[in-house]
Amino acid sequence: MTTFETVQLVLRILLAIVFVGMGITHFRPRPARGMAAMIPDYITRGGLFSGTSLVRFTGVCEIAGGIGLLVPLTTFLAGIMLVVFLIAVFPANHFASQHPERFGAAAIPFWPRYIAQLVVIAVILVSIVTVPR
Repeated sequence: MTTFETVQLVLRILLAIVFVGMGITHFRPRPARGMAAMIPDYITRGGLFSGTSLVRFTGVCEIAGGIGLLVPLTTFLAGIMLVVFLIAVFPANHFASQHPERFGAAAIPFWPRYIAQLVVIAVILVSIVTVPR
C-alpha cells in the first residue's frame, strides 16, 4: 500500500465515521424535527414527501454512503453518491442559513457552508480516486 493509498483509507474511515454518525442523528426525534424544518416548502409542497420522510431518507443515504466508503467493491460508487447527496441537500442548508433566528447554530452562514461543502466534496473525491501506478 502506497502512502497515498494509506491517506485515502484514513480519509474514507474519517468520512465514514462522520456520515454514519450524522445519518444516525437523522433518526433522533429532536434533531430530526429541526432538520425537517430546514427543508424549504417548495420541496415538500404537493405532499409527495414530508419533511420527516425526507430526513429519514437522507439519514439512510448518509449511513449507506458512509458504510459504502469502507467496502472496496462499493467505495467509488458510494463516494460519487455522497457527492450527489451533498449537492442535493444544499438547498436545505441554504434555507437554514437565511433564517438564523429560526435555526440557531444550524444556520451556518451561506459562504462558509458553501466552502465547507466544496471541501468535503473534494475530500470525498480524493479518497476514492484511483491513481495509476
